[in-house]
Amino acid sequence: MKLRSITRKAALWPRFACVGVMFALAATSIAAQHAQPWVASWGSSQMAPWGTEPLTAKAFDGAMVHERVRLSVGGDHLRITVDNTFGATPLVLRSVKLSLKQTGVEKTAMFAGSAAIEVPAGAKLISDAMDVKVAALSDLDVTLQIDKAPGVATYHSGARATTTIDSPEPKAPKTLPRWYFLSAVEVSGQPAAATVVALGDSITDGHGATTDGNDRWTDVLARKLQSSKSTSGLGVVNEGIGGNGILRQFIGPSALARFDRDVLSIDGAKYLIFFEGINDIGSLDRLEVHPQADHDALVAQLKLAMTQMVWRAHSHGLKVFGATITPFLGSDYYHPSVTTEGDRTKLNAWIRTSGVFDGVIDFDAVVRDPAHPDHMLPAYDGGDHLHPGPAGYKAMGESIDLRLFEDRKK
Repeated sequence: MKLRSITRKAALWPRFACVGVMFALAATSIAAQHAQPWVASWGSSQMAPWGTEPLTAKAFDGAMVHERVRLSVGGDHLRITVDNTFGATPLVLRSVKLSLKQTGVEKTAMFAGSAAIEVPAGAKLISDAMDVKVAALSDLDVTLQIDKAPGVATYHSGARATTTIDSPEPKAPKTLPRWYFLSAVEVSGQPAAATVVALGDSITDGHGATTDGNDRWTDVLARKLQSSKSTSGLGVVNEGIGGNGILRQFIGPSALARFDRDVLSIDGAKYLIFFEGINDIGSLDRLEVHPQADHDALVAQLKLAMTQMVWRAHSHGLKVFGATITPFLGSDYYHPSVTTEGDRTKLNAWIRTSGVFDGVIDFDAVVRDPAHPDHMLPAYDGGDHLHPGPAGYKAMGESIDLRLFEDRKK
């Protein structure tokens, strides 16, 4: 009896040893998660499909989704966020694989030690820390092997990057300019690192930028930050949504509605560049002319909303830089009137002089035509008199004074 008891205990030792190793690995992962502050190196605003999405939920079941993102700041550790914010059922993944194009390093993202995960409806999950050294401005490839997708995909429609979908559904498109189920890449290990968040609409999202060219104004800013030793610890996260509004939900949740999720929740966020308002102003008279009182009320509402968001950002320790709204007279989509241009001029004057913001980035002054200041300079116009092209985005990004960010080490 005594010998049997000893034998039974001896047989259990390997199991206890395996459990001990698992706990040790978990402890190592937890320690890595807290070793250094995390900062967002890439991110995108999540949204639900709004009528132009060609992929159905069936196309994602059993699919391999290959997407690429450009990191802004480097670090010694890496983690990603898988997102199911708009899904009504779980997102079930068999694996998430990562590959760094520049170094050839490949990793499988683990979640509490497991490669397979189930992201609950309306939620997102952050991966375990990975001991991967990444350089600033490097490309990260992410491959999601999806077992079962929710009925509504959580995605970013204006990626300006090519995603490849290997789907069992024969009619599913093979490539799309989208990012699916991926909302953040964070790094740690760099002292005095922080993140600049750009909250905006299609001009921040990059309408008119080159697909896979990384030439949005936020990309230009990221490169400029890396060119100076004093700002090389700063990342840039683009939280623009094409067609977005401050007050109303045009495409994606309004800026007011998504402010907590897309600004305040971002790890390492220390600065916010707020660049919205053109869709709110342009949409008022798009279909019918409104009296001056309605225009005055809209401008007042926009000032109130911006002030509210600045206050909320300040309460979380962020500095906020207001960006002036760029000219769009001649736009075939909004066909703005003299009254509409007056709204833009009034709001820009308030952004410049109210003192609500911690600083001003005068994009209006950068891209306007000096001879016709209510129009965009032809060399910067992307062709629709509303969105800049790559040359305009380059001028915008390069115009940002890096001295705005000099206080982060204090």
